[in-house]
Amino acid sequence: MAEISESEPLNPNPDSPGSGASSRRSTMPGTKRLMVTLSVLFPFLAGLPFLLKSTEIYRSPLPFSSIDSLSYRLLPEPPSPPCRLQVVFLRPGIGDSADRLARLISDEVDKRIEGSLTCGSCRRNYAVSVTVDSGNGGCACSGIGEGDPCFWRCGVVDSLGLRNKDEVVDEMLDAALGKGGRCMGSGVGKVYTVLVGESDAQEGVRIVVGKHRHAWVEGNVGENDAALLIANIFIKYFVNGGREEFVAQRKGEFVPVGLDGSVVLSFSLLNADPTDWVYDWNFQKIDEVMLAPVVQALAPVANIQMESQVLYHTPKSSISNWDDKSGGNIFGIGDLPFFVNSNEWHLDTSIAAAGRSKILQFVVYVPSRNECPLLLQLPNGKISKTNGFISPMWGGVIVWNPPECSADSQNKSLIRRTMSPEDLQKIFHVIVGQLRLLFGFKSDYIQDDDMDLINILASEKGFTEWELDVLYRHHACYNLISCTTTLESLSKLVQSLPRMIIMDDIGKQVKYSLEAASLAENNASLGIYDASAASSLQARSLAEDAFFHPSIMSISYSSLEHYFAIYML
Repeated sequence: MAEISESEPLNPNPDSPGSGASSRRSTMPGTKRLMVTLSVLFPFLAGLPFLLKSTEIYRSPLPFSSIDSLSYRLLPEPPSPPCRLQVVFLRPGIGDSADRLARLISDEVDKRIEGSLTCGSCRRNYAVSVTVDSGNGGCACSGIGEGDPCFWRCGVVDSLGLRNKDEVVDEMLDAALGKGGRCMGSGVGKVYTVLVGESDAQEGVRIVVGKHRHAWVEGNVGENDAALLIANIFIKYFVNGGREEFVAQRKGEFVPVGLDGSVVLSFSLLNADPTDWVYDWNFQKIDEVMLAPVVQALAPVANIQMESQVLYHTPKSSISNWDDKSGGNIFGIGDLPFFVNSNEWHLDTSIAAAGRSKILQFVVYVPSRNECPLLLQLPNGKISKTNGFISPMWGGVIVWNPPECSADSQNKSLIRRTMSPEDLQKIFHVIVGQLRLLFGFKSDYIQDDDMDLINILASEKGFTEWELDVLYRHHACYNLISCTTTLESLSKLVQSLPRMIIMDDIGKQVKYSLEAASLAENNASLGIYDASAASSLQARSLAEDAFFHPSIMSISYSSLEHYFAIYML
């Protein structure tokens, strides 16, 4: 018989109130459990800073406020360097005529300055002074120029002195005006001088613009007509550099300079068919004697390197036709897009121009016997005097017909010939003219239709001093705007990507770029155009280097999932 237990019966319902009350803990957890919990939590809290440090993104501090300040200063209104116009009348005058003439000329300049409000122009930041040099100690100056050592000294030149040869007068005026550098850094900008002299024996008006910073007018001209002529000379040449249609504001298409501020001038001599003749050249003479002054003059706006090469079996792509009237094979303007033979002309440069450097090609093409002489026909039917053409932002081509290409020359001896110094000199002048066109100037000044008779003196540097001033001002303005937009884009990119790594090199480049931009602004305000252009070029180059830094280019396309994948592995 089974035994009957005397214990309490089992509770069939464990969720009954009675069972819950008996299983609830009536005392606090002990010290042992608390220590176990803290021993687990403390290592986690202690290692949390190291975890955060290991996943931290290093970001060198960037001066965002300085970048914004630079944008607010330059983008709404680009800097306008100061310019000073000095007018000298070499004629008898009354005491109050200087102030009256200064107001008259200022009114004429104001009417025409509106069309010159472009990036880098003087805008309204100009001043006009007038000196009436009557000779024999008589001298009257307008209020703005009285007692200023930077201006005309009465009695050094008279009207008779302007009747010499133009080159002699140009150097005489340059010596009398202190060689253009007496006012550098005085805050008034470069001083441009226009002299007006009388001439009893000459009819009409003759105008000469020198290669320095002055011009002179000869002839019997009234005050109103003189004011009009002076205003035209000042605006068209000294402010705009002789350009009819100037480059629009903030447009940099006219600048054939790489983003890093460097330009490689690659010169190539192409022998189309070496079975006819082979020509070489003494490029070292061109480099050291002819091109050195040009490179030095352009140094503030570009870091220029040069190289040369001689190629063979380089025919052109276009077809030329014989013309009995001109006595040569003709190729026209319509053939220019097909002249360059990219398949046969291996114009590769040996200089390390990788990255953002700009390469300008200058090709001297020696045609074969079958197409020689090869002549370029202009749209008006005339034969080009230079026998060359340019391709904007690429370079230029010159067709050189050797002396042996005459019809009765049948010399088949393959002798390597060297171009004569006279031919090199002619080619050099054409190359300088093409370089001027690439930088936005006219190739030369033969005669200006807007004036009665005008003569523009050429410079051995390829660019006159007033042309270089225009080039420096506009390149400085363009470089500053380009630097500002690049730094502004970099600032927005960095702030929009909080996990982007910013190296110390980027921070230093941005800092130095801002310092160079500030220096360029200061030099521009003082009228030191060349120093302003050089500083702005450095500022732009540093800004481009910072924006295109390899670390930014590699990390800017990394997604957030990329970081999670790294730390989860």
